[in-house]
Amino acid sequence: MSALPNPTDSPADALREWLAPFRRVFVLTGAGCSTNSGIPDYRDADGQWKRTPPVTYQAFTSDARVNARYWARSFIGWPRIDDAKPNGVHLALADWESRGGVSMLLTQNVDGLHQRAGSRHVIDLHGRLDGVVCLQCRAESPRSALQARLADANPDWVNLDATTAPDGDADLDGHYFTRFTVPACEACGGMLKPDVVFFGENVPKDRAVRAGEALKASDAMLVVGSSLMVYSGFRFARMAHEAGIPLAILNRGRTRADELAALKIEEEAGAVLSAALG
Repeated sequence: MSALPNPTDSPADALREWLAPFRRVFVLTGAGCSTNSGIPDYRDADGQWKRTPPVTYQAFTSDARVNARYWARSFIGWPRIDDAKPNGVHLALADWESRGGVSMLLTQNVDGLHQRAGSRHVIDLHGRLDGVVCLQCRAESPRSALQARLADANPDWVNLDATTAPDGDADLDGHYFTRFTVPACEACGGMLKPDVVFFGENVPKDRAVRAGEALKASDAMLVVGSSLMVYSGFRFARMAHEAGIPLAILNRGRTRADELAALKIEEEAGAVLSAALG
């Protein structure tokens, strides 16, 4: 493990010094990376929910009212995700990858902003909101096509506006979601779902295995903008610790892996990364 940075160093200097011995770093990112792109996060500085937890897979698939509520809120919230632009975090990590510093970028985010910034070696741990999958025939389709179908089926909802919420959601209190029509799969009539991992679902095994193999082949691990409160992300920090792979965390607030980290920096990630990696 590398020597700890001097405590008098600036956050950027501390991170730069810590990263210096490592050639290929495994990076895990979370919701804190996208807040400066206008996409809110779920948790506060203590790792607690800021709002009602997301809908579960079980509720989405078994309760028509929950399903309609999800798609109505998503219909209003999706354009903000679709229009979001990469910020300094995404750009700094993409540039670092282009110079060979990143072995793999594993993101818990579903917004695709790392790819829009230019990152190529990306595993979307929880999937992507810009895709839709049929739960019956497994046909895949772009979210843009479903957005058009939702608009055609619900013309009275087209001009509604609402406060942006995490992961393409929007706050629409006071509306009757039973009046919102959700189209079925055009191929088989099955139920459509965004191609993301809901709470209550498991990350696809092959995706987790690929990420684990990339981590084991890396010199160090850097967590950016994630509290790691969800086990699907935390397990990679634990895996790094158990394998003797040095771990650093750049995140405002407490994380589940603080005790495992050789370096913890609680600052705005974009500014620190830009200065440390530039």
